[in-house]
Amino acid sequence: MSTPADDPLARERSHLTASRAALRAMRADVESLDISDVTANWVNAQILERQIDERIKALADLSDTPLFFGRLDYLHAPGVEQAEGAEGECFYIGRRHVHDADGDPMVIDWRAPVSQPFYRASKNDPMDIALRRRFGYIGGELTAYEDEHLSDPAEAARTSKLLQQEIERPRVGPMRDIVATIQPEQDEIVRSGLGGTVCVQGGPGTGKTAVGLHRVAYLLYAHRDRLARTGTLVIGPNRSFLHYIEQVLPALGELTVRQATVDDLVAHVEVRGTDDAVAALVKGDARMAEVVRRALYAHVTMPTEPVVVVRGSRRWRVPAYEVEEIVRELLDRGIRYGAAREALPQRIAHAVLVQMERSGEAPDDRVQDAVARNSAVKAAVKAIWPAVDPAKLVLRLLTDAEFLAVHAEGVLSEDEQKTILWARPARSVKSAKWSAADAVLIDEARDLIDRTPSLGHVVLDEAQDLSPMQYRAVGRRCTTGSATVLGDLAQGTTPWATRSWQEALAHLGKDDAVIEELTAGFRVPTDVITYASRLLPHIAPGLTPVASVRENPGSFEVRQVAGDADVVAACAASLTHEGSIGLIAADARIPALAEALTSAGIGYLAPGEETSYDTRLTLVPASLAKGLEYDYVVLDEPQAIVDAEPDERTGLRRLYVALTRAVSGLTVTHKAPLPEQLA
Repeated sequence: MSTPADDPLARERSHLTASRAALRAMRADVESLDISDVTANWVNAQILERQIDERIKALADLSDTPLFFGRLDYLHAPGVEQAEGAEGECFYIGRRHVHDADGDPMVIDWRAPVSQPFYRASKNDPMDIALRRRFGYIGGELTAYEDEHLSDPAEAARTSKLLQQEIERPRVGPMRDIVATIQPEQDEIVRSGLGGTVCVQGGPGTGKTAVGLHRVAYLLYAHRDRLARTGTLVIGPNRSFLHYIEQVLPALGELTVRQATVDDLVAHVEVRGTDDAVAALVKGDARMAEVVRRALYAHVTMPTEPVVVVRGSRRWRVPAYEVEEIVRELLDRGIRYGAAREALPQRIAHAVLVQMERSGEAPDDRVQDAVARNSAVKAAVKAIWPAVDPAKLVLRLLTDAEFLAVHAEGVLSEDEQKTILWARPARSVKSAKWSAADAVLIDEARDLIDRTPSLGHVVLDEAQDLSPMQYRAVGRRCTTGSATVLGDLAQGTTPWATRSWQEALAHLGKDDAVIEELTAGFRVPTDVITYASRLLPHIAPGLTPVASVRENPGSFEVRQVAGDADVVAACAASLTHEGSIGLIAADARIPALAEALTSAGIGYLAPGEETSYDTRLTLVPASLAKGLEYDYVVLDEPQAIVDAEPDERTGLRRLYVALTRAVSGLTVTHKAPLPEQLA
């Protein structure tokens, strides 16, 4: 009978057991901390208590998640010159750092520099690694290992079976992290610095979303203090998508990253209305920023009367021409409307103080503040530079044809102006039926008045669907920080979808961003991505098709059906396989398919609801499929998905998205003829 001494797998299991015990001890140490004697007041105590709670959560041992997934045996000690006789070291690579009672590392965080060769080392560049070992798990139980002797010239390079199995493993529930399977080209993006913005163009299944989330985790590791002050934000296209990805960062021990949609960021008014495609296209155009700016600064009027300040028995007079010089200087400086309005009374007061000093008085700062608060000065400021409510400003632009015409002259055509004017003017901001595009305009106006706070890093996923004005809204959230922009031009399904990343990055305010392209497909099987790529010449002719690197070609079938019962039968057949199932259909087809599933006794979920082993089928409207993935997909009526969109190109892009949601197999069912582009 083998023992740990002569059984490598038993030794690794023993290390796993010891590492889990060490992690529990680390958590117990934090839980036992007594902060009663180290906090000066209750505010500090609350802050420290919250930090301790977050640390306890970050040290949770997820029993069904591998604590470490790899091992590196160095030829020499990392960081030490490779002198003859230097001893190498062995490091276990995992999701977080674990140390024993003496402080010696038992598991190294995957983000640490010493872990980098696990993702980058190769036969051509072994990076001083003698052995790279990968571990296979079932649940949280270590079941196998696989070795690569990178520094042994006699051993040929080969594909890792465990790596392939992990990539192709069926999944149920939310999105998993890819920390064990990050590829060299992905790792370069993940570990790129905080100072620069990176734009990742990636086709379906290339892992761009996972790369973006892992980059956040890496940046929080490498720049924790800075990002703790400035904050991080992940922006997704909808709530279903955010729910799907929300467990990735906590699984890596990161709990402080906020998630939101663009609509959440600009939710200054209640959105109760919708725009037709033409109106939304104009409202989302970057030219609207100039229209809003003109309308705002039109409220500034030049003085025609002097400002007379009475203090005691003295009257101090600032001539109109001098006040006008002050106003013009503030306008020329280009500072925000609100900041200039706050500066104006102080500048007028300073002009009064100059007169006081010339007359022999010696006023100080308190006198200047008192003059700035003088009723005459306040009245002048109110008349010259009035306060403006951003929602009221946008409401007037959208309801007052004459006001819009004045400020859109030379920017929008008359037809474009008519397109965005409301047919029924609202009586107030609260009663107005604002659209999502209107809310973005209000956000633009708010930023012109008062600066929007900037975060340290923003991840923008599914970015190809944003309008230029939405890019501006995101960009002002990271003016002093950096961004990770993720998307696929071929999956743009809005009338204003991004035409080029250079153009999008300019609207974002990140012209100097580095654009990377991921073309290796890890999620979508070869037969599926090959079929879907037939659409690329029609929807994004300049893009490189995704090349699947999976050894398993997956299952793929195009099936003509007689009715909904046959679609349900295809779903039932998919449910005989392990993993999650998605039935994707045109939005208008969802009620009929829901009824058919119910009649057949097959339970189903809506997008965003978490699958379980009892209920693995999700009924997905095509409009919500973007960013989601399922082990097996049944795609209903491709032509209906195309026809549901306002134009054929957008419809084909929506179909491309739907076709590429499968991880293991795709069944296309159709009663009507298929789109000719798929023939």
